[in-house]
Amino acid sequence: MSLVSLNISEKVAQYLASLAKANGRSEDSLPEEALSQYLRREAWQLAETQRALKEADAGDFASDKEVQAVLEKWSCNAY
Repeated sequence: MSLVSLNISEKVAQYLASLAKANGRSEDSLPEEALSQYLRREAWQLAETQRALKEADAGDFASDKEVQAVLEKWSCNAY
């Protein structure tokens, strides 16, 4: 396991300690879990962006009719 040093505010440190205690977990486990989730989300977003760029480069766009269908499906006709 690698050691990473992180400077956080006293307020965040207190919140971390309180949350860890309330959940019966170590103060180390919460930041590790949060960082892991963040890294997975960022990797997913990067992969999706790269996939979308490839589609765009290939000219693979939604037609006006397809866009209109989605807009109609999700529009709110409250009036």
